[in-house]
Amino acid sequence: MASYFLLSVSTRQNLELCIEYGWAGFTNSINGLWTFLDIEVGDFVSFLYGARVYNLYQVVDKAAFRDADSLPPWPKVTFRSGYTYFFPFRLSLQQRRRLNEPMVRPEFAYVAESLLLRGGYRRTHFQADHVTFNQVSRMGKVQTQEPQPWDKHARTFIPKIGIGVKSNTPYLFQFRELLLQALLRKHFSSPPELRKLLNAFSIEDAPEAFEVLGEKALPEGFVDLVIKHKHPEGQDKLLLVEVKTGIAATKDVAQISNYLHILGEDAVGGILVARKFPKKACEQLPQHIHLVKYSFENTEKGEIYDASALLNRLSTQVVC
Repeated sequence: MASYFLLSVSTRQNLELCIEYGWAGFTNSINGLWTFLDIEVGDFVSFLYGARVYNLYQVVDKAAFRDADSLPPWPKVTFRSGYTYFFPFRLSLQQRRRLNEPMVRPEFAYVAESLLLRGGYRRTHFQADHVTFNQVSRMGKVQTQEPQPWDKHARTFIPKIGIGVKSNTPYLFQFRELLLQALLRKHFSSPPELRKLLNAFSIEDAPEAFEVLGEKALPEGFVDLVIKHKHPEGQDKLLLVEVKTGIAATKDVAQISNYLHILGEDAVGGILVARKFPKKACEQLPQHIHLVKYSFENTEKGEIYDASALLNRLSTQVVC
């Protein structure tokens, strides 16, 4: 099933260029790669700028470009630190609807809450839920517009991820929690994998009735993934997922317990995902929290992989 994202645009000029070309671009940073990996061909996006939502597009292609600092349409940006950002990670978008709507509409409540709690647009993208996507699909007017073609002379590359290696952006990135979040969201979206999680909480509903969403802001922090009903009836069933790349600690269990308390009765359980857990982690674990161990099969520290290879080698196991 396709996902729907709102893409945060930093300037009016960049927004106008995105709309003119039918492209979206993300910077040569870990956040840029995270967004590029999170969004797939077939997904839907809108642009978010100045507390307004612009147009609805479907992603028809994605590519990472070499020498993007000299490629149009977006100008590169150099900060006082001396670091220069440009836009190697790009999506080609086919417009489906024309719209220009304020974020204050109740239909955007799921995303607007995260924006309010974050105090701004410091993130590159926000994943909206299925209900929001259905409502946006009825806003504005139908308008189909093909994107401009890529420059046929521009060279592309596949970004790589290394475990225990030094980054060489935008070509090679060190394995980080944001990237693990993106991989786990896709992994848990598979009905067989999601079934394992639902079974741990004795939830009999079909996996197809749920969706796995990216990071969501809460009053006291950010939960990494949210598993929720696509169309809740009477009561939603939220599972909150906290992700750690290394060894989980006791404080991580306390953190997810606090998140469950904040969200109240709709939050029926929490999942802590980590590479390792302390020996006695399962002792005195709250009944509504489960521990899940992740691993990458046949991978070696110091080696590099593309995201699809890591996703194929990713496995998870409910520990307790």
